[in-house]
Amino acid sequence: MESGRQKAYAFLKDTVLTDPAMQGEFLSEQTIADRIGVSRTPIREALLLLAAEDLVSLVPKRGAYIAPLSGREIGELMEMRAVLERYAAERTVEAGAAPVAEMERVLDEQAGLRGAENAREFIAADHRFHATLVASVGNGLMAKQYDALRSRQIRAGVVALYRSGGRQDEVIAEHRRILDALASGSAPEACAAIDDHIAATRRILTEG
Repeated sequence: MESGRQKAYAFLKDTVLTDPAMQGEFLSEQTIADRIGVSRTPIREALLLLAAEDLVSLVPKRGAYIAPLSGREIGELMEMRAVLERYAAERTVEAGAAPVAEMERVLDEQAGLRGAENAREFIAADHRFHATLVASVGNGLMAKQYDALRSRQIRAGVVALYRSGGRQDEVIAEHRRILDALASGSAPEACAAIDDHIAATRRILTEG
């Protein structure tokens, strides 16, 4: 059975931290506790875990602050994604093990989630699309490291959607390019498509 701390941690990480409206805001422990039906103690415990991951800042007498992603954080996130995703593309193509069918299923799901009301779900599918490729390498430590980027990736992706009205259609097209390159067995084309996809998101986030 899920503990109060686990419930609070999951809610904060997957719902509150990925809400663009919460960027630059302080969290109310009581409001969060009331929303998910737990006491304030597991909320505090969850916030300590998130602070250890540098996802919130605990400010004395003010509470937990959700700092907007900085230019440096965006750059580091995109650099880490590029390293892992490019490596995964190269390794899986070389081994003839690119998970094309599974990624195709995720892409079909994502295409059905277009619309502002589905922004968070759309970006969650975005993460699954790329995580499927990374996991197919068969390196558990690498897959775990990529999954650790999930919260930041979803935060960045949702913000990018809100800043660029046509971004969802662009993402689908960019994912299609990656998938087609993997299906054709061309690692250089797959890496180029990954680079273009990541660069587009980074540009939207840094240029506003």
